[in-house]
Order: sequence, then structure tokens, then C-alpha cells
Amino acid sequence: MNKIKIPKQIGWLIPGLQVKRWFAMILMGAILITIGILILFDIKPIFYTMQFISKIATKISTEWLAFGIVMFGAAFFFKGWKMTNLTMLDLPDDRNSDILLENLYRRRKLSRGPRVVAVGGGTGLSMLLSGIKNITNNITAVVSVGDDGGSSGRLRESLGILPPGDIRHCMTALADDEDLVTKLFKFRFDNGEGLEGHSFGNLFLTAMCEITGDMASAVKASANVISMRGRVLPATLDDMKLAAKMKDGRIIHGESNIPEAGGEIETLFSEPHDCKAMPEVIEAIRNAELIILGPGSLYTSVIPNLLIKEISEEIAKSKAKKIYVCNIMTQPGETDEYTASDHIKALLKHSGQSNLVDAVLVNDYLPDNLADKYKEQGSYPIKLDIEEIKKLGIKVFAKNLIKSNKEGLIRHSSQKVARAVYYWFRKEQKNDQ
Repeated sequence: MNKIKIPKQIGWLIPGLQVKRWFAMILMGAILITIGILILFDIKPIFYTMQFISKIATKISTEWLAFGIVMFGAAFFFKGWKMTNLTMLDLPDDRNSDILLENLYRRRKLSRGPRVVAVGGGTGLSMLLSGIKNITNNITAVVSVGDDGGSSGRLRESLGILPPGDIRHCMTALADDEDLVTKLFKFRFDNGEGLEGHSFGNLFLTAMCEITGDMASAVKASANVISMRGRVLPATLDDMKLAAKMKDGRIIHGESNIPEAGGEIETLFSEPHDCKAMPEVIEAIRNAELIILGPGSLYTSVIPNLLIKEISEEIAKSKAKKIYVCNIMTQPGETDEYTASDHIKALLKHSGQSNLVDAVLVNDYLPDNLADKYKEQGSYPIKLDIEEIKKLGIKVFAKNLIKSNKEGLIRHSSQKVARAVYYWFRKEQKNDQ
């Protein structure tokens, strides 16, 4: 059986684009203009037109005549409307018009998605954002600003700005053309006095920071340049630095030094202790329908945000659905021998809040050929002590979250994580009804 081919122009009638109302307005305006002109000419053109149509109608059935007129009118109308818009947008060919239609539909659909706040930092948060942006445009990424290593650390030390690295990762993850922007922002200078080792994205944000006055304004301005969905906010504009008290009594200063110190972390704290959250961050949390913590380095990406008292308190008070995405492997120097419940206990302890999350999303699948490099680095799969988690009053949601590969590497799949979180969110919403 042959499939019926639907004309491309019909795509503009897909529900949810919010353009049909403007079609109707254009059509009504055209009719009113036509009637006004005909009245201006003493309505005689209407008489002659109707007389002409009557003569034709004696030879052709009224239904076919009406259908033909409507089809011709619709064809002219849609073609004219389409070409007007393409001309204004400087999109000369049909391929680009199809892309315009697809992007318009996607944006309208995603704009009605849930209001999500994702809290974290590093590659874990950017991985999550890459998947979540295919579910909703209403995303606020709250990024930790304790980084003091690499290019970010050098820029922070020499120019006194907030570290741009984690913010850059999140911005590229939310960009429309993620591949191109990622390549551009990750481009690292191999030589050049003062440039060597810096990434283009870090330098770009640094320049924008100088122009706009602070990192939050720089990110907001940059969002328009890279066509970013959602927004990225630093957790604080204060010069927040991290320090850890180890169980052997040592105090380790600096985020980059903590994993290298060896030993077990007892408490993480910020310097200064009373960093203030950005007002936009607090507003986003209050308006959120879904709050996601992690994944990412527990002590150097996720917990630093919770050290800001306002953020922890607002998350705890929020009526949004709250879920923590647990890491798959332990991280040497941070979470050696940690179970899933140990991760959650660390979050609760440092936030000072018992109502921080409703559930934890954990990975329940490991490849048979787990790469040897993990054992060599002292990294092992996190034990899922489900009963211990339930004692904390937290639900457990287990799914296969790993990106498929033949090398036995453990990597979160952004799409699997995003779909799992959204599935849990929708399920919890239905349970409340």
C-alpha cells in the first residue's frame, strides 16, 4: 500500500507552533482590506465577480468550484506567508525552511517542559544538561565556583574573576549546536606567551566578564551569542574557595589539592564561610518543579553548592520533586570505599538539611569487561546498599545509565540519565494526583 505524501506546507499547521492564530489574523486582515477596497469602488466588483462565478457554477458543481477556490487561495496564502518569513530571516532554500519549522516546533514544545534546576559542577553537570535540554528549555544550571586548578585557576589568580571552566562546560552543553560550540570553547592554545594552556572558552568568558562587570552578566550576554537553551548561573558571586578537614586532623586548602591529599575527608567548608547565593539562583529554586543534584565529584562539584546556606535551605523547603543522581564509580581521594548511602549522608551532613532529596537515581548495570584502569587508579563500582538508603527515608530508582562501549569504560549516557530522571518525575507527579 502506497503511503500518502503530505505536502511540507501542512507542517505549519502542526499543533503547538502558535502560528495558526497569526495565519487567521493575516487572512482576516486580507479579507477586510479587500471588502474595504470593494466598498470604495461602489461594490460593483463584487456584483461582477458573483455574476462571473454564477456563470461558471452552471457548468461546474458548486462543491468543486468552492473547493478549487479555497485550494488556490490557501496555496497562495501559505506560499506568500512562508516566503515573507524566509525573506525576513534570510533563509533562501527549502532545506533551511524545513530546519526553521523543525526548530520552531521543538522550541515551542520544549518551552512547555518542566522548570528544572540542576545543581552541581564539572563534567557531571554538563553531561546531565546535554540530555535534559532535549526535554525542556526551562533549565537553570547552578554551578559551583570553587575551582582553582588549570586554566580556570590561573585566570582566577591573575584577574580575580570567578573560575570560568565549569560554567563554560555547562554553557556548551546547553548550546543549540553543541558539537561546534564545544569544539570552539574547548580549543586550547598550545603556545603563545600568556596564552599557552588556556582554552578559548575560558578566555572568551573572561573577556565578557571584563566587559559586562561580573560572571553572571557575562554568561547571560554569552547565551545570546551561542544560542543557549536555559541559563547557567554561578552559585555565588563571592570569591568562594574550598577547604577540607581530613579525619587525621589536616586542613587542606584549595579544590585541586583536596583529591591529591590522601586520607579521608571529614568535613568540607568554604572560605569565607558566609558566601551569599545569587538572588536569581534562589528565585529559580523557588519556582522549580524538578531539582536535580549531581552527578559529579561529591566533594568538589556537588557539595560546594550546598555549603551556601541559602541554597540548601531553599532546596529543603521546595515543594519540587528532588532527586540525586549518584555516581557510578568511587573517586580516589574523595569517595574511597563509599557506598551509595555514604554519598547521600555526606550531602545531608554538609547541607544541614534532612529534606534535601526525595529519591536517588542509581546505575544498576555494569559491563562484564570492566576496564582494568579503574583498579589501577583505585576506583571501584559504588555499592548499592538500598536498605540503608531507605532507612534515610529516601526512595531508590535504579536504571541502566551507562553509555554503551566495547572498552569497558564507565560513562554516564546523558540521554539515559535525562530520560530516567524525567520518567521518575512524571511518575511522582501522577502519584500525587
